[in-house]
Amino acid sequence: MTTTSVSPLATSPLHSDFLSNGVQVLSEDIPGVRSVTVGVWVRQGAAHEAGQALGASHLLEHLVFKGTERRSAHDLALALEGLGGSLDAYTSREHTSFQARVLDEHMSEALDVLADLTLSPLLRGEDLDLEREVVLEEISTVDDTPDDLVFELHGERLWGSHPYGHSILGTRATVAGMPVEVLKSIHRERYVGKNLVVAAAGNVQHGPFLEGVERLFGGLAAGQRSDHVPPLPEPARGDVHVKREGAQSHLVFGTQAPAHADPRRFPLVLLSSALGGGMSSRLFQKVREELALAYTVFSFQSFYALAGLTGVYVGTRPSWEKKAVDAVRDELARIAREGLPPDELEQTKRQVKGQIMLSLESTGARLYRLAGFALYEEPYLDLDQVLAKIDAVTAEDVASAAAEFYDPDRQLLVRLGPEGE
Repeated sequence: MTTTSVSPLATSPLHSDFLSNGVQVLSEDIPGVRSVTVGVWVRQGAAHEAGQALGASHLLEHLVFKGTERRSAHDLALALEGLGGSLDAYTSREHTSFQARVLDEHMSEALDVLADLTLSPLLRGEDLDLEREVVLEEISTVDDTPDDLVFELHGERLWGSHPYGHSILGTRATVAGMPVEVLKSIHRERYVGKNLVVAAAGNVQHGPFLEGVERLFGGLAAGQRSDHVPPLPEPARGDVHVKREGAQSHLVFGTQAPAHADPRRFPLVLLSSALGGGMSSRLFQKVREELALAYTVFSFQSFYALAGLTGVYVGTRPSWEKKAVDAVRDELARIAREGLPPDELEQTKRQVKGQIMLSLESTGARLYRLAGFALYEEPYLDLDQVLAKIDAVTAEDVASAAAEFYDPDRQLLVRLGPEGE
């Protein structure tokens, strides 16, 4: 039994339905491809954890691959790879996702494997004892990769004890001590109908896809939505140096940005692109090409349900750290003071629109975009509507966002590396 909603556009390739237990089912038909990417999203991530459960969502994502009621770990690995497809998963701040990409003729097999993984994992204690070692190695990998670690340190200091500042991987202590009962509880309470989005993009017909989801997920308990995130504290600002031996200093400037649904996201995307989004960007031209202070310099952004994060990364030798910091701050101050001149704004719009259109040639990218509208409960925008949103951004919108979010005094700078000269 399904409750069907009308597609946003009469001729749209997008279809959206809800099963009677709350599972949202989405599909987008992409003409001319012979593949389909299918995904299951659970509204459960690092932002929903606390205390000794830090890292539980990610550890559970790993553990389901150790075996289900119908498949061993090896069977899961072979089920789609043996068909030339792929199976993967990830955990984010607010979601856990499982995805499969296969030829269109194997869509039913992909959906069956994903349902098996998400609904029927064995979650055995002996498997957890093995898999926690894998995750501990993953944590060690981040610890040994300073240009990854500096982002973890920045998040911790920007948001303090708030879940947005927690490592998605958890800590060594929480992972090492995680009881299997905690993972079973999360699976029982969170992997329920009202927390699930099942979507497909590619050569997919919505009717058969919906029937498959109904058959595999229709018997799942509806449960309760459980994706609450605590209110955010005031974000930190200032300058923090974390001493660590190495050949480079890794610098992250950043501050809290608006939430995913906030319309200021569009001018911020344009600002980030102009500031550090490629070889033609201000920071690349200034810091790398003109001053030769770094090999890697870029801007970054993330948007979540309650807030986002926008900032800049640069890696430089310790003796040049001060010069690099000054150069980035100068560019931040200039863009905060002046915004973007009309010609640069128009060029950046063309660049961002081109990047969006090129990225959406992938069925995986189309799937993530499709699921995003559901997960953040935002109205679906087709590609033309998204491009129109970008075109509609004015110089005043950009100037306002730049003054608010790129002021150097608002930034939290975290420096990881030896003491600079």
